[in-house]
Amino acid sequence: MKKNRNDSEMIKVLQLGKFFPVKGGVEKVMFDLSSSLVENGISTEVLCASKDRINRYFLYDNVPVHATSTWFRLFSTMISPSMVLKIRKISSKFDLIHIHHPDPMAAISLFLSGYKGKVVLHWHSDILRQKELLIFFSPLQKWLLDRSDIIIATSPIYAEHSTLLNHYKNKLRVVPIGIKQSNLIKNTEQIKLKYLNKKIIFSLGRLIYYKGFEYLIQAAHYLSNDYVIVIGGSGPLETKLKDQIQNQSLNEKVFLIGQISDEEVDQYFSACNVFCLSSIEKTEAFGIVILEAMAHSKPVVATNIEGSGVPWVNQHGVSGLNVPPRDPKMIAEAITDICDDQNLYNKLSEGAIGRYEQLFTIKQMGTSILNIYHELICRK
Repeated sequence: MKKNRNDSEMIKVLQLGKFFPVKGGVEKVMFDLSSSLVENGISTEVLCASKDRINRYFLYDNVPVHATSTWFRLFSTMISPSMVLKIRKISSKFDLIHIHHPDPMAAISLFLSGYKGKVVLHWHSDILRQKELLIFFSPLQKWLLDRSDIIIATSPIYAEHSTLLNHYKNKLRVVPIGIKQSNLIKNTEQIKLKYLNKKIIFSLGRLIYYKGFEYLIQAAHYLSNDYVIVIGGSGPLETKLKDQIQNQSLNEKVFLIGQISDEEVDQYFSACNVFCLSSIEKTEAFGIVILEAMAHSKPVVATNIEGSGVPWVNQHGVSGLNVPPRDPKMIAEAITDICDDQNLYNKLSEGAIGRYEQLFTIKQMGTSILNIYHELICRK
């Protein structure tokens, strides 16, 4: 019999996946979405792994969170047997489970949960580099795709180019990621003075292989001394990148500033002239940091990663310019083209904020996913 759910408050949703505390990427989308749903009257809870061996229950931005203890980390996955026990205990009270992929622990938990209700699969990215993991995870991943009632892709490009998703077009939906607009910092003089009022090219992300920061650093050779490149974030490649800067005598042009607070992130987005995403692999499936730059009206230089949503998010000639991956010279040329032409700069700056407001707000993402929930709940 068809369920009649006209009242949003009657829908109960469990968001499943990743971990807490929130650092960015998939878990940030999950928590931002949960917060938006709660604001729209949807009963929403989160089940995720903690980063330590303690089970916790708490409110995060008015969202109830069950963070289960982690025994160890394997292939970037939190191994949390407590998650299986928790989902078996609580899953029956939810109308649907919204699982965020890739996260093998969440998939295992759903598989063992005995849950019979509706499932929404949010496909943030294929598993690409971790081939050993995929050997063991592939059967469970296929089960997850088959089990899901609706699959959400984050961009039309990724939906089209993912070989896995191509087999499930009948239940595939595209919902772009949306973010809350951060504070637009007006007083940025301190940061500008720190870099001698030079043009600031800002980048932000974990210092890992697919971000391509080595190519952004090399791009400094093709930029005049009127520019500095500032890279925020930490990660396993920090020492290697610092050595590259030192060995190539770029200490006065390239600065690794490490992990920075949310307030400092806003300050750098407000102070910079251009934001650059130099990623080189399809593992960069969307590029959420591009949205942050757009929300600050900053032109973006990004890379044309085949099959990734990045060049769709940063529309060439509208919100910024896209260049081939692994090409430092083209990165530098795109930066100078934007900064040396005030008319182009103004056009891309206006295009960036316009594209953000048109496609990538948290409200738009929340509304689209809420419509999907209603569609599922009203199905036979």
